[in-house]
Formats: sequence, structure tokens, C-alpha cells
Amino acid sequence: MTLLIVQALNGAQLGMLLFLIAAGLTLVFGVMNFVNLAHGVQYMIGAYLGVSFALLTGSFWAGLVLASLTAGAFGLLLEWLIFRHLYKRGELDQVLATFGVILSLNEGTRLIWGSNPLELPMPDLLSGSFQLVEGLRYPVYRVAVMAAGLLVALALALVVNRTRIGMLIRAGASNGPMVSALGVDIMRLFRVVFGVGAMMAGFAGVLAAPLVSVEPGMGENLLILAFVVIVIGGVGSIRGAFVAAVIVGLVDTLGRSLITDAAQAALSGPASARVGPAVASMLIYLVMAAVLAVKPAGLFAART
Repeated sequence: MTLLIVQALNGAQLGMLLFLIAAGLTLVFGVMNFVNLAHGVQYMIGAYLGVSFALLTGSFWAGLVLASLTAGAFGLLLEWLIFRHLYKRGELDQVLATFGVILSLNEGTRLIWGSNPLELPMPDLLSGSFQLVEGLRYPVYRVAVMAAGLLVALALALVVNRTRIGMLIRAGASNGPMVSALGVDIMRLFRVVFGVGAMMAGFAGVLAAPLVSVEPGMGENLLILAFVVIVIGGVGSIRGAFVAAVIVGLVDTLGRSLITDAAQAALSGPASARVGPAVASMLIYLVMAAVLAVKPAGLFAART
């Protein structure tokens, strides 16, 4: 039971990080119909900027704010230099171009920060732990990451559902050409969506930096999970991204623990060491396949 509680909390924390990445990515997909494989690079850039700004200012919190804003500005710069020229191109061109951006920025981080992993210390305010149950303590920082993800989800839901810009984003996700025909500057809307998505990915990178090694290519695995989140939740749906991110985080974290233990109990020798991790790594894709079999457009597909 202790292991189950810890893994469930870790899964929820992973889910919040996935939501911060997937929310911006699903809006880019839904509103702009743009396949941006380089979105995971924004997560990596945010982590590196967080380390640099924290060292420069001597404050984790200043590094968090500055890195998030700079990641958003860098995303807008990429949109202006590269991505805007791909909006009317086919999906294959978009995939190849954004994959080239991934390779270029990964090498760029090696040139600037080196290949050795970097670390970002936790802020003193959140560096402790607290007792959940008898004999079980849990880090305060991981709970803070979950709380930050929930606050961002609430703020984003209010903006998308209660403001004019949110109305335009929802309309653009449903019928972009009609929104443009009604006189809305669709390119400006694209830039807002892209900048917010890049800033959220950078924010997630800074939050994750004290928990993982900051190194080139660190965003690629999470990008794959973010795509799974979008497919399960439905393209263009913030609510779908949130629900799917929690599902994926819990299934991935709990599955890797429970399936591995079950394999060790059922099998003996080297077979258990191979079967358990192999099956656990497939769980989220099995969940995705099950959802698509019932609802091909995702759990909360945008109405079209």
C-alpha cells in the first residue's frame, strides 16, 4: 500500500508536467493544424534557461519566471523565423522541418552548455518532506509541482472558456477558415497560441529540472508521451489534455511498478527481468488503442 500511494503521487506529478507540455501542443494542433515535433525542445530550453537564470540571480523563483518568459519569447522567435513558413505546407514538410529544428537546438545546447548533465537545486522553501502515513514521507517539492500544474490548468480553463481570446481560440480549433473570414487576424491568434504553448513548455522544464538531469534531448521522451496525451484527450481540447495527462501519468508510473512486480512473482530468472519492463512500456499505448477503438477522435474531441 505504501508503494501504491507513492507511485500514485508520482504518477499525478508526471501527469501535471505532461499537461503543461500537451496543453500548448494540443492548441497548436487544434488551432493551427501544425505538426510541431520541436515542442519538446521548448521543455529542454526552459530547463537550461532555468539553471542559467537561477545561477545568475541566485534565486530559483527568479529563474523560474525569467526562464518561462524567455522560453515563450524564444518560441515566438522560432515561429517568426521558421514555423510560419510551414503553415500552408503539407504534414511531411512540417515533420521534417521541425525534426531538423530538434537536431539543431540539441546541438546548440551542447555548444552553449556542454554535454554534461546540469542540476538545478530545489528552493529551500520546498526542499523538505512531510509525513503522509506512518513510515512514509513525501517530498514537498513534488506536491508543489502538482499544485502548480493544477493552478495553470484552472487559469487556462478560465482564459479559454471565459475570455474573448479564449472564445477565438475555441472557434479557431473548430473552424479556422470561418474565423479568418469573419475578420479575425488569424496569424496574430496563431502567434498568441504558439507563444503561450512555448512558455508553458518552458515552465514545465524549469519545474522538472530539480527532479531530472538537464541534458540535451531531455524533451524527446516527454514529447512522445505528450502526443499520446493529445490523441487520448482529443486534439484542441484543454479538458481532454488534462484528463488524459493524469491518466497517462498514472498508468505509466503505476504500470512500471506493478507490472514489473507481477512479472517477478509469476516468472523466474531472466524472463521476469525482460517481460515486466517490456509490457509496462506498452501500457500507455494499449490504453491509447483502447480509447481510439471506442472514440476515434479522443475522449473530449473538439466539436466540428
